[in-house]
Amino acid sequence: MSEHNHVVSKDGSVAINMVKETLDRIEPGQREEILNNFDAFRTYLSKRVQLARKIGLSEAQLAQAAEKVADYLAAYEEPRNSEEKLLLELWKVGSKEERTKFASMLVRLALSETV
Repeated sequence: MSEHNHVVSKDGSVAINMVKETLDRIEPGQREEILNNFDAFRTYLSKRVQLARKIGLSEAQLAQAAEKVADYLAAYEEPRNSEEKLLLELWKVGSKEERTKFASMLVRLALSETV
């Protein structure tokens, strides 16, 4: 799969318009598992963050990407479990600065996950 098919490119730029297309490419059963089960979500996120680190993205670039993806998910995806509901509510009440810090924390959470 070429780089232009991904949300985050090697230079760290984020194609927010690719989020829906990327989500749509995930096999439906796997997508539902990821969105319904918080542990599956953490594992999926961890794999993607570790892959991005391998291609050279810094933690700051990952946090910027996470912030943009979280903006998309907050606007277009309904929470499917209590953890996602909490994440959404925190995201909605957070200021721009708080969202930036929260996105950074989510990246660190993903990096701490062992896959």
